[in-house]
Amino acid sequence: MTDLRNFARNLLCASVALSITGPASAAFLDDSKASVELRNFYMNRDFRQSGAPQSEADEWAQGFIMKIESGYTDGPVGFGVDAIGLLGVKLDSSPDRSGTGILQRDRETNRAQDDYGTAGLTAKAKMSNTTLHVGTLQPIIPVVMRNDSRLLPSIYRGAWLQSKEVDGLTLDLGMLDRTSYRDSSNYEEMAVFNGGARNIVLGNTATSDEFVFAGGKYQFMPELTGNYYYGALDGIYKQHNMQLVHIMALGENQSFKTDLRYVRSTDDGGSNVDNNAFGALFTYKIGGHGFTGGYQTLSGDTGFAYVSGGDNMLINLLQINDFGNEDEKSWQVRYDYDFAAMGIPGLSLMTRYVSGDNVNLAAGGEGEEWERDTDIAYVVQSGPLKNLGMKVRNATVRSNFGSDINETRVILSYTLALW
Repeated sequence: MTDLRNFARNLLCASVALSITGPASAAFLDDSKASVELRNFYMNRDFRQSGAPQSEADEWAQGFIMKIESGYTDGPVGFGVDAIGLLGVKLDSSPDRSGTGILQRDRETNRAQDDYGTAGLTAKAKMSNTTLHVGTLQPIIPVVMRNDSRLLPSIYRGAWLQSKEVDGLTLDLGMLDRTSYRDSSNYEEMAVFNGGARNIVLGNTATSDEFVFAGGKYQFMPELTGNYYYGALDGIYKQHNMQLVHIMALGENQSFKTDLRYVRSTDDGGSNVDNNAFGALFTYKIGGHGFTGGYQTLSGDTGFAYVSGGDNMLINLLQINDFGNEDEKSWQVRYDYDFAAMGIPGLSLMTRYVSGDNVNLAAGGEGEEWERDTDIAYVVQSGPLKNLGMKVRNATVRSNFGSDINETRVILSYTLALW
């Protein structure tokens, strides 16, 4: 993988070339767009286990997410630039209730800051159906994913080359060197998530300034899609990620979806990472109803590895847990309903339950846990408040090795197009 890493480093250096302004064109301006998302976020996390160091985390904040995207200049290679600005403002918090992840807090006083934020620029170039982005990135690919489950999303810094020259095939190659967490205004080196009972042991370094990724997705036929991606956090772990998705039409307003995932993770010289993760999801849809069953099993010397602060591809990644501990086996049942089938478009319901056991605890014994989630969401369909989104999320977690949590989130969001 040395050649891949060297090529990815060269992509990062291409930021110098991309900073050279190309000839102005109407498309550069005419194809540009800008928007600001207003996100009001309340979160309460009630810790129910005995001896909890904090009884609850309870905060309320207002977020602003501004995005500006240019078009491309004329010529065989078009150039452009994107920008993002993130700002979070405290509405309610206190040192004994901080730590929800929606506000940045001072590590010494535990007090949430009045506001925090960050901004980023991305230079981009396009030739045919191949694009290169250098700067601030928000990847959503199997081996590295931004997290957008709080007030502000996490972001990364690096270079990302994506090609769609072949019909149905998407290829990705890139390297990241920094991340800014969802509750931070700083860029930091990346680390492997090691919460719960993952039992990952690190060597001389806990962070890395290099995450490389490469892979692709191909649509074999309208109902069948597969992908393979490689990712590596230099000196800590490397990973092979495979997925196959098939959707079978069963008649009018009916379908059956099969989603199979396998991930192989190993160490990269500075850890003991060794994990196999297999997951299978099966979803039957009829009208507005969706019925899902799933099974996830992990094996190896550690739990599942992924970049801390991001999301991952485990099928049992829920509101709080991902059931990715060492040797854990978990199953899921889920129900979705789209009220458009009853003449109420924009209203939806999701509820699910996941139970996990067989967790290998470092102190000995077997770990068990479960989580129950319910989401109710509505998006206004017309009128002056069109596209205003409202969501209530509730979760309950019980565990014999982690925290017992009752959690509620209330989210209001509205995106205003500036041009």
